[in-house]
Amino acid sequence: MKRVLPLTALLALSLSGLTACGGGNKANTIQNKGSDTLVNVALAWAEQYGKVNPECTVAVTGGGSGTGISAMINGTVDIANASRAMKDSERKLANDKGINPVEHTVGFDALAVFVHKDNPIESITVKQLAQIYGDEGTLVSWSQLGVTMPEGASDEIIRISRQNNSGTYVYFRDFVLGKEGKYKLGSRDLHGSKDVVEACETIPSAIGYSGLAYATDHVKMVPVSFQGKPAVAPSVETAMDGTYPIARPLLMYTVGEPEGLVKEYMDWIMSEAGQAIIKDKGYAPVQ
Repeated sequence: MKRVLPLTALLALSLSGLTACGGGNKANTIQNKGSDTLVNVALAWAEQYGKVNPECTVAVTGGGSGTGISAMINGTVDIANASRAMKDSERKLANDKGINPVEHTVGFDALAVFVHKDNPIESITVKQLAQIYGDEGTLVSWSQLGVTMPEGASDEIIRISRQNNSGTYVYFRDFVLGKEGKYKLGSRDLHGSKDVVEACETIPSAIGYSGLAYATDHVKMVPVSFQGKPAVAPSVETAMDGTYPIARPLLMYTVGEPEGLVKEYMDWIMSEAGQAIIKDKGYAPVQ
């Protein structure tokens, strides 16, 4: 027993040192989870930061903004990625647990409207999008928009949307339908940003919304008009100068003001090197 007790105490001390990054994570590991919009740039940040600070590992997973925020509130991640602001109910739940979430704007995204590359539509208004996606909307066919679909393509508008744990889903709803607005039933609700773009690539009569960074040469992005202004195409430049109407901040949430490894990582993300990566991935940098 004289030998076992010191070893047990030593083991306890060793295990206590594995929680340096918070959330029960191993020392020198930052757990980062959330928005599928941000996951590609988050992975790129993590990979590059591993070269800047080889002693620190950043573990990145997606799952949606709501999933990341929930994990932060439950203490299982150090940083939550989000493409929408926290809800009042989420902040209350966090505060009830003694957690003070701090919001960090790390970039900006143009939320693009995608259609099949052969769709002849030239532009669309926010009001028309509301009539397509809203529960009281009456636009159900391309011909109602004055669009003649190519031979063999259905005239029916196939609505591609996201699942409700997605920050993209929430932001598009709030901006296009209004915060009290509701989506029309019958859309194809997909899990990830990439999935939406791929659906618009393969379904000739589809329309969908997703982050600009997921654009490919196999789909078409539709310029958007808002409040009678000329239609503007989504791009890094139009997201930065505010001329593209459906632009949004990209956010990271930490438990209180970041400290230690998390602070060092967040500072690097906001540095010239970190912001160059977000621009390279198709988002607008903060600076």
